[in-house]
Amino acid sequence: GRLPAYDGRKSLYTAGPLPFPSKTFEITLHDEEESLVGGQVAPRRERQFRVVIKFAARADLHHLAMFLAGRQPDAPQEALQVLDIVLRELPTARYSPVGRSFYSPNLGRRQKLGDGLESWRGFYQSIRPTQMGLSLNIDMSSTAFIEPLPVIDFVAQLLSRDISVRPLSDSDRVKIKKALRGVKVEVTHRGNMRRKYRISGLTSQATRELSFPVDDRGTVKTVVQYFLETYGFNIQHTTLPCLQVGNQQRPNYLPMEVCKIVEGQRYSKRLNEKQITALLKVTCQRPQEREKDILQAKTTV
Repeated sequence: GRLPAYDGRKSLYTAGPLPFPSKTFEITLHDEEESLVGGQVAPRRERQFRVVIKFAARADLHHLAMFLAGRQPDAPQEALQVLDIVLRELPTARYSPVGRSFYSPNLGRRQKLGDGLESWRGFYQSIRPTQMGLSLNIDMSSTAFIEPLPVIDFVAQLLSRDISVRPLSDSDRVKIKKALRGVKVEVTHRGNMRRKYRISGLTSQATRELSFPVDDRGTVKTVVQYFLETYGFNIQHTTLPCLQVGNQQRPNYLPMEVCKIVEGQRYSKRLNEKQITALLKVTCQRPQEREKDILQAKTTV
């Protein structure tokens, strides 16, 4: 019945002893992302883990109490680190952690940065010893996230043009592939079955030219034909390439128009000058506004 605080690495802290000195758990997890085989959804891959929890040591809070009482000159860093981990547990579960900061679309208004990116507000927190005792230091920050757009709209923003007017150039394809590789998407053509996949690449051929085997007998269908017969979905943008999901040895194809970017993915690549300028405008606040945001963030900690 004790709720633990986990540092994400090797240490787990509880307010009191667990009912065992050491215990081993066998854990089975299923991959969050789906995989496709021959156009069909394959069973999610199972991964087995052995987790060992054993007593290591008691966190020494005595010296922290001595420091707070003015009977010890230096603050014990180990005790402060434990308190820091405990205070990070709730926001880690509630928000998107990036480094030592936590971000959420609900901590402030999202701001468009251009080319399919938006800024999310977040906060940084840490325990600091002061002359008056311990204080929780909170400050605001902002960073770039990928907008949860339909992939078609994201690509149009990325290229700053209507992508249905003329074919993509080689440089367009390189730009799209670079921006979308590793991005997680969900499909929208199957009603409430929003299966998720991670983009591994972009096809060199247009959607209308792509085909693949659908069974062990070697039956081949085009992507356009398969989506129409299987899902009753008529692909409109047949001149655009498909997204590749899965590995390069067994690539599977998803038309751009049936994919939407999953919310909450931080953009870790380099921003262009326009995006940097837009992000700086977001972070530039009057002191009163910053104080108001910090006080609001404090209520969520």
